[in-house]
Amino acid sequence: MDTNINTDQRPPQGGEASHDAGDWRMYLTPDIRQRIVNKILDTLKRHLPFSGQEGLLELKRIASRFEEKVYATASSQSDYLRKISLKMLTMEAAEVATSPPSNLKRHRVLAFETD
Repeated sequence: MDTNINTDQRPPQGGEASHDAGDWRMYLTPDIRQRIVNKILDTLKRHLPFSGQEGLLELKRIASRFEEKVYATASSQSDYLRKISLKMLTMEAAEVATSPPSNLKRHRVLAFETD
């Protein structure tokens, strides 16, 4: 076993503190960030009205800008994920608080389908 392993070459594990606050960003690859943007986009599509390709493109821009802002301002990966999760949960909760009872939604859908 090599005892001269440089611990700075691996990501922090468990409770280890990073030597540099910006280190966490190097482990968040572009494909992971894109998956997060896609999840944000899914949430936006469920909660914001949009129409056609232009509307979808605008939601993509919103999701991307939001992720970039959080990425730039977060102090750690857990802070990054916490901020994004909190915003998504806030959107979910806002819809629940403002939506009509589920049986009313069902009646509206059925009425729409029978027209």
